[in-house]
Order: sequence, then structure tokens, then C-alpha cells
Amino acid sequence: MIKIGMMISDRYEILEKIGTGGMSDVYKAKDHKLNRFVAVKVLKQEFGENANFVSKFRIEAQAAAGLMHPNIVNVYDVGEENDVHYIVMELVEGITLKKYIEKKARLSYKEAVSIAIQVSMGIEAAHNNHIIHRDIKPQNIIISKDGKVKVTDFGIAKAATSNTITSNVMGSVHYTSPEQARGGYSDEKSDIYSLGITMFEMLTGRVPFNGETTVAIAIKHIQEEMPSPAEFVPEIPSSVESIVLKCCQKSPDRRYQNIQELIADLKQSLINPDEDFVVQNGPDVDGGTRLISDSDMEQIKCRSVYPEYEEPEPMRLLSDTEAMYEDDQGYSDEEEDYDYNPKMERVTTLLAVAGGIVICVIVIILAVTVFGRGGTDGDPSGPIVPEDTAAPEYVAMPSVIGKTMEDARNALAAVGLKSEPRYEESDDTEVGIVMRADYETGEDVEVGTTVVLVASAGAHGVEVPQVTDRTYEEAERILKDLGFAVTKMEGYSDTVEAGYVVSQTPAASSKVPSGTNITLTVSLGKQETKVPVPNLINKTEEDGTIELIELGLQVQVTAREYNSEYAEGTIFYQSYSFGSYVDPGTVVEIKVSQGPNPAAAVVTYRYSGSIAAPSAEEAPDYKAGTDVTIKIVTDDGQQLREWTTNVFPSSVNFSGIKSAGGTLTMTYTVTKPGETTEVSGGSTVTGAPTTETKSFTRRIEFEKE
Repeated sequence: MIKIGMMISDRYEILEKIGTGGMSDVYKAKDHKLNRFVAVKVLKQEFGENANFVSKFRIEAQAAAGLMHPNIVNVYDVGEENDVHYIVMELVEGITLKKYIEKKARLSYKEAVSIAIQVSMGIEAAHNNHIIHRDIKPQNIIISKDGKVKVTDFGIAKAATSNTITSNVMGSVHYTSPEQARGGYSDEKSDIYSLGITMFEMLTGRVPFNGETTVAIAIKHIQEEMPSPAEFVPEIPSSVESIVLKCCQKSPDRRYQNIQELIADLKQSLINPDEDFVVQNGPDVDGGTRLISDSDMEQIKCRSVYPEYEEPEPMRLLSDTEAMYEDDQGYSDEEEDYDYNPKMERVTTLLAVAGGIVICVIVIILAVTVFGRGGTDGDPSGPIVPEDTAAPEYVAMPSVIGKTMEDARNALAAVGLKSEPRYEESDDTEVGIVMRADYETGEDVEVGTTVVLVASAGAHGVEVPQVTDRTYEEAERILKDLGFAVTKMEGYSDTVEAGYVVSQTPAASSKVPSGTNITLTVSLGKQETKVPVPNLINKTEEDGTIELIELGLQVQVTAREYNSEYAEGTIFYQSYSFGSYVDPGTVVEIKVSQGPNPAAAVVTYRYSGSIAAPSAEEAPDYKAGTDVTIKIVTDDGQQLREWTTNVFPSSVNFSGIKSAGGTLTMTYTVTKPGETTEVSGGSTVTGAPTTETKSFTRRIEFEKE
């Protein structure tokens, strides 16, 4: 039995209990051998005599012991002493992601994605070692006080290979994948599904599927369509929504095929949140919603009693699993007699009634939409166009043939069409006049379409030189020397250095009239992806940490010091100044105040008032308007200020002075005329003027604050 203060293996001193679970307790302990604090997970006494429980407890250590990663809670040691089975782990001070979500109700998409990236990196390390976690959920993710995200509790993890399957563990039902719920094959893509559910909860503050029993929830994972997080939080960017839905596809083949793909899309969503870059995998035979077979139902019900520690199921070969999936396409041919749980029947009935009500409401809404709006153009039978998928808008192609290029382009722009100018040599058409276009006059053209306009370059057009990949200044000089006009446009480019030409219109080698305007697009360099550092000074450690995490930054507390100017628990130092820009993921170091030092009650003084000009007694040869350098030094040697002025009185205001008094020194320069001497012949000579630096001091006393 574990008691506070006892030693385990003559090394680990138990200090306090910090957590408890279904089969183990977690204690904070001190490792006297390495002089560090650790977490010790101890198997509860009632399970210590059960070989199966002890085996599973040891599996956790074996699964995680080989993993060393910043986003995984590291395992240091495992052992047994006097029937006490224990695992020694890294001590992470912080809160679980579950509590963090509850505290904030829901997270911003930037914070959720930032946390998901760190979780994914921890999972990636496990998958690279052929270890599948199988129980990814917010309760098993810890956010430390310094902002690090760590995955813990590999208690049901299994080492996996490409041709062996272990599928006996259901995991936590709210986050379990459909294949885990059925007791089927689970692999790396099962962890991706669970992470998708976790992301859904971070973004919305709720889980997608809920019910009165674990069986009901498991069935929803298998049968019901995954709701979109944007249904609950409309401001979620489209890319983040697509990432979550791809993670949570029913069929593993339609999810991300590995964690690296997911990490790449998560990082892209932080840079371009509203772009459509998530590639959806094609449908397959397992992709649709499936009915629950009798075999599935029995497996799910069995696992709902002791979902975490049932007896191990024999390993199946891949071919066996494929056959099992084929059986799952519908109800089994063999009917098995078993009793449904009455409570389950009530739940199913309620769900059916609720579904019927929802369908009725939808029908009513559609009816109101059709008949209330009166169809299209007053015709009740007109087509209904959903608001979020409006039909394309078309305009009639204006007449452009025979117009100048400028007039033709203006005519297209007036109706919402874009244009691309091109030129051809022609003996018959006047220079600059449009000869043909992509579309006939009056033809319907979708708004936003780019129309190619071909105009005459005259009988002998001027060839446009290639100026891309040159600096703008160089390209402009070349074109103007040939008689072209130049228009400058700017845009971001990931491949072309800032200040260089990315593209030109018309294109190089085109024959155009002399004097044609050439548009040059000049690179601004890579689009700024750096993160502005917020002002953390005087904020609480908790608020500062949350603010940094929301921006995709990390935080590290480097010191906790006494500071009389800042309240206890507030930040008084940050390693990057407010307003500076840093890369996402940068570690911002902070120092946190412990408040005033109770052992050092320091008396401080202040000095405020006006300093008078030098008096005749202090400086008989001082003249008004002369520059005077003033220096104030306290009795303990601290220089408060040194400055030069010729305006008196001069105001000062100091506080927090540790001495009761000090010395004020004034220094000024006196200019004396040159001496006059008599030379032969009775004439005189005056020498050059001389300067002399003089100074004096005043004693000053400070007021106690």
C-alpha cells in the first residue's frame, strides 16, 4: 500500500497524490538518484493479483518506454516492489486538454490547430516506432504551464506491423473509431479519427456523438453522418472544417493515410485558412453509412461493460479482417438469438421519434421556402436555388471589335469581365484596334471570365523583350529604351526574390505597337507569415500563456522572482518585445513576479522640483544662457540623470530612490579674452581667447515615499 513519505526501490520518495484512474493512482515523487521530481503511476492493490491487469499495466510502459519526444510524456522506469507495480514518468505540471476546453468553452481555430499540430507530432513519433495509441482523447492530452502539449497514457497502445492486427480494445467511446467500435482492425488511421473528434471538441466545445449508453454512442460512430463543426461555429475556416471531416470519415481509406499528411494540412490552414487545399479521398465500398449487424451489436454490447480490460482477442490475419468487413455490409445470414437491453430499445425508439420530427421540420421549412417566396420570378413552380450555392451570373458579351484596346478593356470591365491583351502584325487594321475576341458580341459569358482580345500591332510591330527575373529598375529601363510605357504591379511570390519581375503582359516575343503599355508584376517576396508578439507585461501568467498559444507561439517560464513593482503571478519580462514579429512556434521566455520580497522591506525616496540656475555665490563668472551640464548622483553611487541645458529653472522628477540624499554637480565653461601685450613701436597685440571649465556642487535631500 502506498503512503505519503514512503520510498519505492530506495529511490522514489512519494510526496503527494496528484491523480487517480480506473486502475491506477498517480503520485508526485522525488527521484533521489537523479535529484528531480517525477510522476509515479501505481497499479491499484485490487488489480495487483490479476495477471491480466498486471500485464496490461506493463504493456503501457513497454509501449511508451522507447518513445522520447517533446510532445509525449516520457517514461523513465518501470518496476515492482512488495507487490506494488509502478511506472515512473515525466512530471508535467499543467491541465488536461479536456479541462482546458471546459474552462474556455471552446477554442479559437488558431489555438485548436496549434494544439492539434503538437499532438500530431507526438502521435507521429509513436507511429514511426510502429506504436498505435488507440485512446487519443482530450483527457490524455496535457497542456503544461509552459505551453507545451504532450500526449500521455499509452495504456492501451499496441505495437503494430503491416500484417498483424490487435483489435480487442474499444477505447473511450466518444472518441473511438468505427472500426474500434466494431472490434475490427485498427491501425494508425484509427488514431487520426480520434484526433479528428478531439479537434471537433476543441472547435465547438462538444463531442459530435452523444447518447445515454456507450452502445448508443458506438452505433452513432458506425452509422450516423459526421456533423460539420461549422454547423455549431459558423466562423470556423473552410480548410479547418475540411480537415476535421476528412479525419472523421467512416472508412479508414477515406481519411488521411498517415499523420504526416495531416500535419502538412494543419500547418497550411494556419497560413491560408480559407483556401480549398484539402484533398478528399475517393469513395469506396466501406465509405457509406452501414447498418449494424447482429454480430456487431453483440461485440459492441460486450465491450460496453469493461471496454478497457477485456481478455485479449486472438490476432487475425489481414485476410480474415477483409472477410469480416464483407460480412459487415448488411445483416448476417445467420440469425442469432440475444435480448436487446430494454433501455437500449427505449433509446432507439426515442431516436427514431426525434429523427421523424427533424424530417417534418425540414419538410415544413422547404415548403415555406418554396411557397413563401413564390418560386422564381413569381412562378411557384420555379427552381429553388440554395442560398449558399447561387447559380453563376452571366452577362452579354459587349461589342469590342474595331475599338481601341483601352476602350475594349474598359467595356469588358464595365460588365464584370476580365481581359488579356494580345497583338498580331496586320497590314489591314490600324495599330491598336481590336481585330477579334474569344466571344461573339451578345454571347452569354459568365461574370469573371477572362476574355482574350487580339489587336493590330501594325505592319511592323515591335517585339517585346523578356524581362522577367530582372530587377524592376533594370526591366523598366530596357522597355522604356525601346519606346514602351511601363505599369508596375506588385504581388507576393514564394519563388521570386523581392524587387524582381515575376511576370509581364504582353508576354515576351509578342509583336506590339510602339509605345504599348507593358504591365510588370514585381515580387514582394514571400507573404508575411510571422506572428506579432503581444504585450505580456503585467498580465497574469495564465492569460499570457493562453494568448501566446492562441497565436501559435510557445511560452517558457525562465524565472520566478521577487519584484515589488508587479503583483504576484504577473509577468514582468518577455524575451521578445511587444510589436516585434517572430516565426510561428517561437518560444517566448517570460519571467513571473512573486510579489515584493517580504524579507526586504526597502524604504524608498523621491525627488521632484525645480533646479535653479547657478547663483553668484556659486559661480561668480557664470552668464545667463550659458550651457550647463547637470549630474545628480545619490549617496549610494547611483547616477539618476545627467543632462545639459541653458534654461532655468529645470524640472526633475525621480522615484524609487534608495538613498536619503545625494549630490548635484553643475559644470559650465567660461570664455576669457586674450591678453594684450605691447610690442616695439608702441603698438599692442591681443592673443587668442581662452576657455576654462568650472564646476560646483550642491547637497540635495530626498523625500521619503
